[in-house]
Amino acid sequence: MKKILVPVDFSKHSEYAIEVAAGIAKKQNAEIIAVHMMGLTDAVLTKDESKEVFEAMYYMKLAEKRFAEFLDKDYLEGIKVTDTVHNYKIFSELNDVASDFEADLIIMGSHGSSGLKEVFVGSNTEKVVRTSEIPVLVIKHRVEKFNPKLGVFACDFLENSVGPYIKAKKLFSALDINMELLYVNLAGNFHSTREIEKRILNFLNSAGETNPLESLNKVVQYNEYSVEAGIFGYSQVSNADIIALPTHGRQGLAHFFSGSIGEDVVNHSELPVMTFKV
Repeated sequence: MKKILVPVDFSKHSEYAIEVAAGIAKKQNAEIIAVHMMGLTDAVLTKDESKEVFEAMYYMKLAEKRFAEFLDKDYLEGIKVTDTVHNYKIFSELNDVASDFEADLIIMGSHGSSGLKEVFVGSNTEKVVRTSEIPVLVIKHRVEKFNPKLGVFACDFLENSVGPYIKAKKLFSALDINMELLYVNLAGNFHSTREIEKRILNFLNSAGETNPLESLNKVVQYNEYSVEAGIFGYSQVSNADIIALPTHGRQGLAHFFSGSIGEDVVNHSELPVMTFKV
């Protein structure tokens, strides 16, 4: 890993993200790209000799000043940090910024007090998750020393999740995170053990596992009434440090999280979430 992109709006949630990025950057000897999205209108940027031009210049200078204060952190010492200001109006364009800087990972902070679905769906975070071609790590709370040891990768074990699984496995290995695979068997769409094992075995073969039968024995099948409850329920039982999920392009997490999310389960979950685009 060479570059980590962190969207910054100078909030406390941005600080959570930049602190986690610092921990990873030190271990990976990576650079941090801190990007602020101003979102000024085209009219402000194209008018000559008007108050709008001075307004744009003011906000640019203000962003530069706030960056100097924001990045003055002890935990960033010794890390190469590049700050940049872009006038993108929609956060889906962050994928273009990541591509321009050849970033390997996006880390962003997000409030999570009202549940994952409200955090992701219709928010800037969801737009980034939905459109990003590279993995996105979402941090909801401050983590002073980000050092996850156990991660749960939950998916449906269908063919389109093979790519995300391979990417997650590679990234987890680089971050020294032990990965557990999870399949949530739904009460309303129940599959027998034999049916699920056959699907998972085909999945592992497609993923190029050298010993798919051995890997099959490590896949956890968890019975629940919804995917969300299963993911968070097992994550709590296993004391996982991070959750990884495949996402489905423009349909985003709403596609994967097809049911309602138990508010009590989600509100008590402080785990970081990492997404990989299908």
